[in-house]
Amino acid sequence: MNHFRGAAGWMRAAGAGLTFRGSTDADLPFLLHLYASTRLEELAVTSWAEAQKAAFLDMQFQAQHAHYRKYYPDADWLVITRAGSDIGRLYIERWLGEHRIIDIAFLPAFRGKGFGSALLSDLIDEAAAIGKAVSIHVEKHNPAMRLYLRLGFTVAEDKGVYDLMLRPAP
Repeated sequence: MNHFRGAAGWMRAAGAGLTFRGSTDADLPFLLHLYASTRLEELAVTSWAEAQKAAFLDMQFQAQHAHYRKYYPDADWLVITRAGSDIGRLYIERWLGEHRIIDIAFLPAFRGKGFGSALLSDLIDEAAAIGKAVSIHVEKHNPAMRLYLRLGFTVAEDKGVYDLMLRPAP
Protein backbone atom coordinates (compact mmCIF):
# COMPACT_ATOMS: atom_id res chain seq x y z
CA MET A 1 0.00 0.00 0.00
CA ASN A 2 1.25 3.48 -0.78
CA HIS A 3 1.11 5.96 2.10
CA PHE A 4 2.22 9.05 0.17
CA ARG A 5 1.96 12.00 2.49
CA GLY A 6 2.34 14.62 -0.20
CA ALA A 7 5.15 16.99 -0.99
CA ALA A 8 3.99 19.87 1.18
CA GLY A 9 6.86 22.21 1.83
CA TRP A 10 9.01 20.88 -1.01
CA MET A 11 9.33 24.39 -2.40
CA ARG A 12 12.65 23.98 -4.22
CA ALA A 13 11.36 20.92 -6.03
CA ALA A 14 8.14 22.72 -6.91
CA GLY A 15 10.16 25.71 -8.15
CA ALA A 16 12.08 23.33 -10.43
CA GLY A 17 8.78 22.12 -11.86
CA LEU A 18 8.83 18.75 -10.11
CA THR A 19 5.64 17.04 -9.04
CA PHE A 20 5.11 13.67 -7.42
CA ARG A 21 2.60 10.87 -7.43
CA GLY A 22 2.44 7.50 -5.76
CA SER A 23 3.65 4.72 -8.02
CA THR A 24 1.40 1.83 -9.00
CA ASP A 25 1.94 -1.44 -10.83
CA ALA A 26 1.20 0.47 -14.05
CA ASP A 27 4.47 2.34 -13.47
CA LEU A 28 6.62 -0.81 -13.42
CA PRO A 29 7.67 -0.55 -17.11
CA PHE A 30 8.83 3.05 -16.55
CA LEU A 31 10.57 2.12 -13.31
CA LEU A 32 12.38 -0.75 -15.05
CA HIS A 33 13.46 1.62 -17.84
CA LEU A 34 14.70 4.12 -15.22
CA TYR A 35 16.56 1.40 -13.32
CA ALA A 36 18.18 0.17 -16.54
CA SER A 37 19.34 3.72 -17.30
CA THR A 38 21.30 3.73 -14.04
CA ARG A 39 23.20 0.58 -15.04
CA LEU A 40 24.11 1.39 -18.68
CA GLU A 41 27.71 2.36 -18.00
CA GLU A 42 28.30 -0.73 -15.91
CA LEU A 43 26.90 -3.07 -18.58
CA ALA A 44 28.64 -1.32 -21.47
CA VAL A 45 31.88 -3.14 -20.61
CA THR A 46 30.32 -6.60 -20.81
CA SER A 47 30.32 -8.73 -23.93
CA TRP A 48 26.68 -9.67 -23.39
CA ALA A 49 24.16 -9.48 -26.19
CA GLU A 50 21.39 -6.90 -25.80
CA ALA A 51 18.90 -9.66 -24.94
CA GLN A 52 21.19 -10.90 -22.16
CA LYS A 53 21.54 -7.36 -20.78
CA ALA A 54 17.76 -6.87 -20.89
CA ALA A 55 17.14 -10.16 -19.08
CA PHE A 56 19.76 -9.34 -16.44
CA LEU A 57 18.35 -5.85 -15.89
CA ASP A 58 14.81 -7.20 -15.58
CA MET A 59 15.92 -9.81 -13.04
CA GLN A 60 17.90 -7.26 -11.03
CA PHE A 61 15.05 -4.73 -11.09
CA GLN A 62 12.53 -7.33 -9.92
CA ALA A 63 14.84 -8.40 -7.08
CA GLN A 64 15.47 -4.79 -6.02
CA HIS A 65 11.78 -3.95 -6.18
CA ALA A 66 10.84 -6.96 -4.04
CA HIS A 67 13.62 -6.19 -1.54
CA TYR A 68 12.60 -2.56 -1.16
CA ARG A 69 8.94 -3.42 -0.70
CA LYS A 70 9.75 -6.10 1.89
CA TYR A 71 12.23 -4.14 4.00
CA TYR A 72 10.65 -0.69 3.74
CA PRO A 73 6.93 -1.47 4.01
CA ASP A 74 5.81 2.00 5.05
CA ALA A 75 7.77 3.98 2.47
CA ASP A 76 6.45 6.49 0.00
CA TRP A 77 7.03 5.10 -3.51
CA LEU A 78 6.97 8.19 -5.70
CA VAL A 79 7.28 8.82 -9.40
CA ILE A 80 8.83 12.21 -10.09
CA THR A 81 7.22 14.10 -12.94
CA ARG A 82 8.00 17.31 -14.77
CA ALA A 83 5.82 18.98 -17.39
CA GLY A 84 3.58 15.91 -17.42
CA SER A 85 6.39 13.42 -18.09
CA ASP A 86 7.77 10.78 -15.75
CA ILE A 87 11.44 11.61 -15.14
CA GLY A 88 12.48 9.79 -11.97
CA ARG A 89 11.68 8.06 -8.74
CA LEU A 90 11.98 8.84 -5.07
CA TYR A 91 11.52 6.15 -2.46
CA ILE A 92 11.58 7.42 1.12
CA GLU A 93 10.70 5.96 4.50
CA ARG A 94 10.17 8.25 7.45
CA TRP A 95 11.33 6.43 10.58
CA LEU A 96 11.04 7.80 14.10
CA GLY A 97 14.68 8.86 14.24
CA GLU A 98 15.47 9.65 10.61
CA HIS A 99 14.27 9.93 7.07
CA ARG A 100 15.79 7.12 4.97
CA ILE A 101 16.06 7.84 1.28
CA ILE A 102 15.78 4.35 -0.15
CA ASP A 103 16.36 5.43 -3.72
CA ILE A 104 16.41 8.56 -5.83
CA ALA A 105 17.06 8.40 -9.56
CA PHE A 106 16.43 10.49 -12.66
CA LEU A 107 16.47 9.58 -16.34
CA PRO A 108 19.81 10.56 -17.93
CA ALA A 109 18.41 13.66 -19.66
CA PHE A 110 17.37 15.04 -16.26
CA ARG A 111 20.58 14.39 -14.33
CA GLY A 112 22.96 17.22 -13.52
CA LYS A 113 20.24 19.86 -13.92
CA GLY A 114 19.74 20.69 -10.22
CA PHE A 115 16.61 18.59 -9.72
CA GLY A 116 18.28 16.20 -7.28
CA SER A 117 19.82 19.08 -5.34
CA ALA A 118 16.46 20.85 -5.05
CA LEU A 119 14.65 17.70 -3.94
CA LEU A 120 17.33 16.60 -1.48
CA SER A 121 17.47 20.09 0.04
CA ASP A 122 13.70 19.96 0.55
CA LEU A 123 13.95 16.53 2.17
CA ILE A 124 16.73 17.77 4.46
CA ASP A 125 14.60 20.75 5.47
CA GLU A 126 11.57 18.51 6.08
CA ALA A 127 13.59 16.25 8.36
CA ALA A 128 15.36 19.14 10.11
CA ALA A 129 12.03 20.80 10.94
CA ILE A 130 11.20 17.80 13.12
CA GLY A 131 14.73 17.16 14.40
CA LYS A 132 15.54 14.16 12.23
CA ALA A 133 18.62 13.06 10.33
CA VAL A 134 18.52 11.98 6.67
CA SER A 135 20.34 8.88 5.42
CA ILE A 136 20.91 7.07 2.15
CA HIS A 137 23.08 4.22 0.84
CA VAL A 138 25.27 5.44 -2.04
CA GLU A 139 27.51 3.37 -4.29
CA LYS A 140 31.11 4.42 -3.70
CA HIS A 141 31.67 5.44 -7.33
CA ASN A 142 28.31 7.12 -7.88
CA PRO A 143 28.87 10.64 -9.29
CA ALA A 144 26.07 11.86 -6.99
CA MET A 145 28.43 11.28 -4.03
CA ARG A 146 29.75 14.82 -4.60
CA LEU A 147 26.23 16.21 -4.24
CA TYR A 148 25.63 14.37 -0.98
CA LEU A 149 28.91 15.63 0.44
CA ARG A 150 28.10 19.19 -0.66
CA LEU A 151 24.73 18.94 1.11
CA GLY A 152 26.37 17.97 4.41
CA PHE A 153 26.15 14.19 4.31
CA THR A 154 29.12 12.24 5.68
CA VAL A 155 30.01 8.57 5.47
CA ALA A 156 28.53 6.96 8.57
CA GLU A 157 29.37 3.36 7.68
CA ASP A 158 31.27 1.51 4.98
CA LYS A 159 28.94 -1.17 3.61
CA GLY A 160 31.32 -2.61 1.01
CA VAL A 161 30.08 -1.48 -2.40
CA TYR A 162 27.94 1.18 -0.70
CA ASP A 163 28.51 3.84 1.92
CA LEU A 164 25.77 4.69 4.36
CA MET A 165 25.65 8.47 4.14
CA LEU A 166 24.11 10.48 6.95
CA ARG A 167 23.15 14.10 7.32
CA PRO A 168 22.70 14.62 11.04
CA ALA A 169 19.70 16.31 12.59
CA PRO A 170 20.33 19.96 13.46
